[in-house]
Amino acid sequence: MSDKKIHCSVGVMAFNEEQNIGRLLDSLLSQELKHVVVDEIVVVSSGSTDDTDNIVLEYAEKHKIVRLIVQTERKGKASAVNLFIKHAKNDILIIESADTIPAVNTVEKLITPFRNEKIGMTGGRPMPVNSGEDFISFSVRLLWKMHHEMAKFKPKLGEMIAFRKVFEEVPEVSAVDEASIEALITSAGLECLYISDAIIHNKGPETIEDFIKQRKRIAIGHMWLKDNQDYEVTSSNMCLLFGLFIKECIMQPKNIWKIIMTAKLEMYCRFVGYFEYKIRKTNPFIWDVSQSTKTVDN
Repeated sequence: MSDKKIHCSVGVMAFNEEQNIGRLLDSLLSQELKHVVVDEIVVVSSGSTDDTDNIVLEYAEKHKIVRLIVQTERKGKASAVNLFIKHAKNDILIIESADTIPAVNTVEKLITPFRNEKIGMTGGRPMPVNSGEDFISFSVRLLWKMHHEMAKFKPKLGEMIAFRKVFEEVPEVSAVDEASIEALITSAGLECLYISDAIIHNKGPETIEDFIKQRKRIAIGHMWLKDNQDYEVTSSNMCLLFGLFIKECIMQPKNIWKIIMTAKLEMYCRFVGYFEYKIRKTNPFIWDVSQSTKTVDN
């Protein structure tokens, strides 16, 4: 491996993230880096009305690599991503949701594969901090476990990704920005790589209402992606999903009813998403936030 270090820029997309933004910046500032240099951490705050901006400014005063870009009007995450891409100094970029926390070596693991010029995008493994024994906590853990299994089959990257700046912007009306970037990277002839030991801690919904809200929005986003970028994510492969469902039933016989109910709930969310997208013609690229996902204690 060459001794030359890879320089990157990190973008954090935030909307009313006062509960987690300080923890996230602390984590990014304390990353263990050997072959990677983080030149800047750019927080794009879109229409925040809480203390997010002030917290970021406090960090910027103490750490010169931290800076704040304020988007006075909330226009959706994809719009914030485009603002970061426009202002980023480097050609290797990381984008991370502000309601996540990366492990101490995640940036290093996401960036070092870019020594290979064929690699256009990398993503790590989101690990939910939901630890309860209730049904929703079980469902959240199950879905992210299946996400991990699917990504091993074919990369499906989210929550925190790194990519080459080989495009100017992502479609501003995309509700699934990471998947839209996957589509752009693959269309440029580059490869996506899933790095299963690059851990990103996140928090899934704690209520059925928030679960449905989140899963429905993602389902709509994937249908929009197919229609507008001619790209399908791995989770659209129903044969693969069914195989993973059967595997979980065999591995967790004591939880078989929870697994079945999780599958039914996911099917319901996709059905409602189909109805709202195809019949009502909705596309929630500026989405209603699921409040129960906003504090990540890892």
